[in-house]
Amino acid sequence: MAKQKLQHVFPKAMRYDPEWVRRHSMGENVLFNLESLTKSLDLKPGMRVLDLGCGKAISSIFLAKEFGVTVYAVDEAVSASDNFQRICQSGCQDRVIPLEADARALPFAQEYFDAVIVVDSYTYFGTDEKYLPYIARFLKPEGCIAIVDVCFTEEIESLEQVPDFLREDYQRYWYFIHTIYWWRRLWEKTGLVHIEAAAEINEAGLVREHYMKDFEDSKEGDPFAKALHLDKQGFISFFKLIGRRTKKSAYLQNYKSEGKK
Repeated sequence: MAKQKLQHVFPKAMRYDPEWVRRHSMGENVLFNLESLTKSLDLKPGMRVLDLGCGKAISSIFLAKEFGVTVYAVDEAVSASDNFQRICQSGCQDRVIPLEADARALPFAQEYFDAVIVVDSYTYFGTDEKYLPYIARFLKPEGCIAIVDVCFTEEIESLEQVPDFLREDYQRYWYFIHTIYWWRRLWEKTGLVHIEAAAEINEAGLVREHYMKDFEDSKEGDPFAKALHLDKQGFISFFKLIGRRTKKSAYLQNYKSEGKK
């Protein structure tokens, strides 16, 4: 794949050491998906941003360096101390705050963030119909929630509809993946956000190509790369979903972090 092409499409992400990015991405190149998403956002210096499911925090470092925002890098599975080391090595310790926390039990004040950004991890918790009402409480009025993640181009309603190339791994890795329409409907019916974007990312083909080549070169086993290689019909893609917070109050009943009154 021509480096010049990647530099043209991802000018910000390509400024970072590719080996560093590869080593600290927990899947496809996280900075490619993030840069694609941020092209649709209006991030300004001084904003408070929640990078939810940040993994090894390189997405948080990217946001702080490229946009001058203050980032709370939150992940349940990755050590905040390890992330803090990476943050310090990148010179971002004044703008990136690492935390270990469950996405369903966040330690923040209501209306605290200007933006919530979730790269390649929203599918792990956001399919819960009560999750958007939960996370929306942390957004300022007119703040935005923006996700970029994997999607299907056709919804799978039953096991009979699973494409042959996914049958072996579907019930382990893919049963919670949906179409863009499914996600849009999930958010719209709450009335908590106005949908500003719900579409495949323009760079989906390039992200896909780079991910497959990356794992071919590394010789590592990866069920996602395997599926992309077997997917000859473009059934798997990458999408962005961006919602602007409305004035509607979020109501939750018996959600994990609500506690008892």
